[in-house]
Amino acid sequence: MRFKVVTIAAVLAVACAPGDQGNSADSAGAAPSSGVSLTGAGATFPYPLYSKWFSDYANSTGIKINYQSIGSGGGIRQLAEGTVDFGATDSPMTDEELAKAKGPILHIPAVLGAVVIIYNVPGITTQLKVTGPVIADVFLGKIKKWNDKRIADLNAGTALPNTDILVVHRSDGSGTTFIFTDYLAAISPAWASGPSKGKEVQWPAGLGAKGNEGVTGQVKQTPGAIGYTELIYAKQNKLPFAHVQNAAGNFIEPSVETVTAAAAGAAERLPPDTDYRLSIVNAPGAQAYPISSFTWLLVYQRQTDAVKGRKLVDFLKWSLSDGQGVAGSLDYAPLPSSMATKLAERVGTITVGAGT
Repeated sequence: MRFKVVTIAAVLAVACAPGDQGNSADSAGAAPSSGVSLTGAGATFPYPLYSKWFSDYANSTGIKINYQSIGSGGGIRQLAEGTVDFGATDSPMTDEELAKAKGPILHIPAVLGAVVIIYNVPGITTQLKVTGPVIADVFLGKIKKWNDKRIADLNAGTALPNTDILVVHRSDGSGTTFIFTDYLAAISPAWASGPSKGKEVQWPAGLGAKGNEGVTGQVKQTPGAIGYTELIYAKQNKLPFAHVQNAAGNFIEPSVETVTAAAAGAAERLPPDTDYRLSIVNAPGAQAYPISSFTWLLVYQRQTDAVKGRKLVDFLKWSLSDGQGVAGSLDYAPLPSSMATKLAERVGTITVGAGT
């Protein structure tokens, strides 16, 4: 597969059109001081932020980082095979996946984000209200029309059309799908006992598209469509996204603040030896947005290439400090400061060199 090289100036433009291939970001700016660059691959969910990070990091250090946004499944696979220096995923690796890797792998939460419900209903530009069970039944193919009573009752005063709903879902192995289906399995017994949760599931209905970019583009060009994507893709494409009822019974708009509310207290509740593979979907809290999640960088605990290993450790420490400061501008929520401090300590345990 041939990947396009996308500069930071163009990174958000790719979200405006569907595509059947991953995206690649080269960090721009100063030439690498040693000629050694880092390579990564994986999640499309944090791609806009990672592109910004890699550009900023190159400008300040001269270290070039090449990243292919091919989906979480691809990132996990390439890291396990040793073809990239780091992976990125929105779905924690399973025990089985970890066992197949070439060594112990650390999950380093990077930031938090929201998966949002996007739609294209002609004549409707307002933010509709939906509940978890309604979302599940739409994606199960049980709710087929936009003016179905269950949707209409939640949106009194909005004239919903008697048109078909076209579900759009991911066609590739996707951490965004994992977050979305993790949520659906938590609130819908029918979903939990049916498609269940995972990076890939057997979709009961709908049309597949590659990447967050592909889902967003397909929804944007298809009247009657509904899909799920990361918040910034919806905003950049000017697509409406729903307010979703949370565990407290409130309809919540996805935002940096409501994602942060979903993560409130997470750092304090974590045991000292946690591996950071944790879910925060349908979290308690009056203002918590229910389809929120961490996104993770994946790195080997033992780095056999000393030069690359040191550069990777330096970047990870930067991402947990300076990098957090730009998250909000791209609609990602920064990590709680106490968690970032603990993670920096964890990064400090990475060993480098052939003899490790």
